[in-house]
Amino acid sequence: MARPPAPGSVIVPDWHESAEGKEYLACILRKNRRRVFGLLERPVLPPPVAIDTASYKIFVSGKSGVGKTAMVAKLAGLEVPVVHHETTGIQTTVVFWPAKLQASNCVIMFRFEFWDCGESALKKFDHMLPACKENTDAFLFLFSFTDRASFEDLPGQLTRVAGEAPGVVKMVIGSKFDQYMHTDVPERDLTAFRQAWELPLLRVKSVPGRRLADGRTLDGRAGLVDIAHVLNGLAEQLWHQDQVAAGLLPNPPENTPR
Repeated sequence: MARPPAPGSVIVPDWHESAEGKEYLACILRKNRRRVFGLLERPVLPPPVAIDTASYKIFVSGKSGVGKTAMVAKLAGLEVPVVHHETTGIQTTVVFWPAKLQASNCVIMFRFEFWDCGESALKKFDHMLPACKENTDAFLFLFSFTDRASFEDLPGQLTRVAGEAPGVVKMVIGSKFDQYMHTDVPERDLTAFRQAWELPLLRVKSVPGRRLADGRTLDGRAGLVDIAHVLNGLAEQLWHQDQVAAGLLPNPPENTPR
């Protein structure tokens, strides 16, 4: 994998909060609620603002209970499960995200197809992991700030899941960051991990999203602000990797843990 770009060097970070950005975000919202897209659906934009779409498959990996399904639900604007239930089989979720490129000033609609599979299913059925890894563009490795073992399992996950996929984007996400006061993973350990693996490491909260005035419906626009850093981070890494693969950017030596 190419060396990760510096944050904000590929994607304009706060563009989604601009007037232009909000115009594009309107296509993934309906009355301030997030629109849910099936595998064959896509946002509809007026002809004057039609843009290209870049599609990517992303496999979400991590120990049982770290919050994989909850994180994907948050990215898609869905209700976060209150009680943990092991994901049975493979669950796919489509998320669209418009972002503006720094170099060309062009807007691209990113289509992320997240694949989530329960740990028990992966162990029980030999075909599950190969199916999840097939034609995958990125691996998201999750650990929980409240579960030290899930953090210590990251090197094994990286080797086991992504060891034979050198050209695939790899990112690490720490879930349940809202419970950081009770963390089992101190900042010094995160710093050591970043220095050893040279991988992007993001943090997400697992609390339920903010509500609209009715007190029941999730506030789609506020939810986008909460997870924009994750979607921008994915878009940045994947677009940069595509440019390297196409020979449009130099390919530096591959990262290896020190």
